Order: sequence, then structure tokens, then C-alpha cells
Amino acid sequence: MEKKELIINGQTALGIELGSTRIKGVLIDFQGNVLAVGIHDWENSFIDNIWTYSLEEIHKGLRHCYRSLKKDVEQKYGVTLQNIGAIGISAMMHGYMALDKDGHQIAPFQTWRNTNTQQAADELTELFDFNIPLRWTVAHLYQRILDREEHVAKLDYVSTLSGYIHWKLTGQRVIGIGDASGMFPIDSNTHDYDAGMIDKFDALLEPYKYSWKIRDIFPKVLVAGENAGVLTEEGARFLDETGTLKAGIPLCPPEGDAGTGMTATNSVAPRTGNVSAGTSTFAMIVLEKQLSKVYREIDMVTTPTGFPCAMSHANNGTSDLNAWIGLFGELCGLMGIQADTGTLFEKLYTLSLEGDKDCGGLLAYGYYSGENITMINEGRLAFLRTAESRFNLANFMKVHLYTSLGAVKMGLDILIEDEKVKVDRIMGHGGFFKTKGVGQRYLAAAVNAPVTVMDTASEGGAWGIALLAAFLIDRNSDEKLEDYLETRIFKELSGETLMPHDEDIEGFGMFMERYKAGLSIEKCAIEVMNW
Repeated sequence: MEKKELIINGQTALGIELGSTRIKGVLIDFQGNVLAVGIHDWENSFIDNIWTYSLEEIHKGLRHCYRSLKKDVEQKYGVTLQNIGAIGISAMMHGYMALDKDGHQIAPFQTWRNTNTQQAADELTELFDFNIPLRWTVAHLYQRILDREEHVAKLDYVSTLSGYIHWKLTGQRVIGIGDASGMFPIDSNTHDYDAGMIDKFDALLEPYKYSWKIRDIFPKVLVAGENAGVLTEEGARFLDETGTLKAGIPLCPPEGDAGTGMTATNSVAPRTGNVSAGTSTFAMIVLEKQLSKVYREIDMVTTPTGFPCAMSHANNGTSDLNAWIGLFGELCGLMGIQADTGTLFEKLYTLSLEGDKDCGGLLAYGYYSGENITMINEGRLAFLRTAESRFNLANFMKVHLYTSLGAVKMGLDILIEDEKVKVDRIMGHGGFFKTKGVGQRYLAAAVNAPVTVMDTASEGGAWGIALLAAFLIDRNSDEKLEDYLETRIFKELSGETLMPHDEDIEGFGMFMERYKAGLSIEKCAIEVMNW
């Protein structure tokens, strides 16, 4: 069929992902080809020591993204978007969205970036003998309990951002297993929250005499391919204020950006891995077996179908790098030079390849927020050099690209060197890889393994959740997600694989020695910089 006919007949899938700096919608056909895209840019706010987005920002941003996608359809194909085969919602993994029995928000939305849950995470890790990261929903919930926040007694529904939006569209309190694994530990055999740990948590809360137990307020866990409800009349009007979008469209289970990243890179089978690098940076390797022990630096999550997956998740990625490029853009404007952002990124990223292998002795930390892997609970941004450092633009760019991978590299070393985890391929996706051959080359050096970037890598998690929506309605009855992706989506897609360069491996190793040694500077900056 022509693309226009596919859209008219609803033989499409729509994925919308609410990322840290952008809400993106991608409409695809059932072969994974992108038909239209919608964009809404946004930024989180730091209010009362909490990284958050207001409910108004969330709602307006989602609607604007859909409106942008709808306009793209109209301009490209001359039709108004009314029918969609299936829809999927994804968002930043983890966090804390709290509602009362009337569906009203009763506490600020806390994103993955918050590190104000140290006590809760420590106590739960000891209780469960299972690493509970600071950003997990259960850590946020328990910290609110420890802090005696009044809203906890009124809780009726607690979810992630993707689960909240899905509920707004369908009325269903469900969540995909990948996103659920950022709420509470998952049993990959039962595809549900770990029953033994649920019992331990309920017992822990008995002295507080709440009227609810955790299963009462957490969403039901679903795996990829399970029906997660349909778009209600109210949900359709919420998403499309013009009223042209039809109700009754099926939705796949909502997922976090980790699960959609796995899907978008065909990394859902054991011994596959991917690195998503952008505002945050996280590496995931699907395991053949569980790790030998608990590591505070490593999150145990799952694929969208429930396979155990080890994640090295760094809260900080390219935010500081992006800010520097914005500064260079200001300089261009001051000099009367017209330079669009995309060109600045491409030229500056490419220039970094001319830098010294060790970044000329420069050091940088892009810690906008705390960093769990390095056990630093507040963020301070730092750029450092000595009088002997080779301070030029190429080295400046290179050190900021390297430091975007610094924390996640520490977690990967545990998996590959200490646990001897086997991985057949590493896929890269996210804005870090948009400039061809730069971020990909540096990641290959960091992991000392070949890295592949698909031509679709820039579409990111929105494309991944669109694929999960298509899988819901266009798969064979017994088809597994990994087979569906391998044989029906990625079979015809092209990409490029880069092998690590010996010089890059050596240089990245030198940088990492300085990175680890300089962490005490970050800790000192937290103590001193309180203005």
C-alpha cells in the first residue's frame, strides 16, 4: 500500500516517549518505516531541591507533541490522522508519580535524576539483599514514609511517568515489565514483582498502619505483546484536543526508556547489549544468568519480555556538553555568524577526533545531578586543567565527550571484567551517536569491543515503543519479541560497525585514571559550592 493509504486505514503504530529534554512521537508502518514525527522540547526544573516537571508541563507537552506529529502527517500526505493501529507510551524510567483516590496528584513528580533517597535505598538494599537504586520508585516511596510526609496515607496509585500517561489514556493501572523493574524488583520466572520482597516490604510498613499494601497502589505488570487496554473517549480527547482521533485504539504495555532502547537496538535477547547516551547514559546487557553478588553500581532490570538485564545507569550524560555547545553558538551569534545547532554539534564533535589520545590532560565532570555509580549524591559541574595541559578546542571537546561515558564505564567494567558477562554485540543509540563515527568510536574504546549504530539510531526510544505497539497487533500468535525484531524489523535495516582503536583504548584508560582520582574534587565542590 501507499503510505497515505496505510495511514487512512490505520495500518500504523504510534510511539510517544517523554524523554528528559524532548517528547517525541513516531508513526511507523508495520515494517518499522517512519511515516511521521512529532516533537516537543522541554526541560526539567529544580524546585525545592527536587528535579521535576509540573503536571501542566507534562499534559501540554504531550498534546503539543501529538499536534506536531498530526501536522507532519497532514503536510506529507494530505490527510488528517484519525485511525491508528496501536499506540505505545514510554517515558523516563523510574521516578515517583503519586495520586489519591480521585486521581489527583498529591506530591511533586520526582524524576530519575533525584538522589534524595539514600537512606531508603540503603535500608531496602539490605532488607532485600538486592540493589535498590536511589531513583527507583520503591526507594522514593519508602523515603517519603521515612520523612513522615502526610500525603503517603492518602496514596491510591503510585506509578512511573509512562504508567501515569497510559492511565490517562486508557483508565488501566498497568505497566510494562521493563518499566516495572524500575519500580520494584522483578521475578523473571513469574513476570511479576518479586513475591518474597513484596512480603518483606509489607511487613516493614506494618508499624505505620497504612490502609494500603504495595500491590494495592502499584500497577499490574504486563509483558510485551499483552493487551494493556484501549484508548477511551476521554483519553482520545486528552491526547487530541481537536476530537478527530478515534477511541478504541489498542495500547501496548507502557515502558521506560530502558526497555524502548533495548527494542530500538534489537538488544532483547541474552548476550546482546546496548548503550543509550544522551541526557543520561546507560548501558544494558541481557544476561544468561544472574550476577554472582549484589553491586550497588549495577541495576538489575528486565527486557520488555522479562529477561534479566544488568544496567550500568549514569544519571549524567551530555547535558554539560550541550550547554558548552550552546555557549559556542552564542559566540557565533555575537560575531554575526549564522550557525545552526546541528552544524555546531557536527563540527565540534568531529574536531574532537584531532585531540590528543588522553584529552591533553584535561578533566571534566558533567554532574548536573548526583551520580549513583560514583556514590556522589549532589551535582557540581567542573572543568579542570593544569598549566601543562594541552588546552585547545579539540581536546576540550574530546574530554567532554569522554566524561559523558565516564560513570557508565565504571559500571561496565564490573560486568565485563569482574563478572565475565558475555556479550556478542553492543548497539549504540541516542544523541551522542548522531555525528557519524565520533561517539561510536569513543564508546568502542570505552568497552573495548565493536559497536554498531543502526541508521535508525537517531529515532531512539519513540521508535522503540512504536515497535512494541506494532508487535501487539501484527505478530504471529506464538512469535517472540526477539524473533519479531530479528526477522521482520532489523533484517533489512542497515548500520555501521566500528572496531576499537588501540590508541583510543589506551587514551580512554588514561582519562579514566584521572576521572577516578578526581572524584574527590567533586566531593569537595559539593561542600564548598553552596551558593
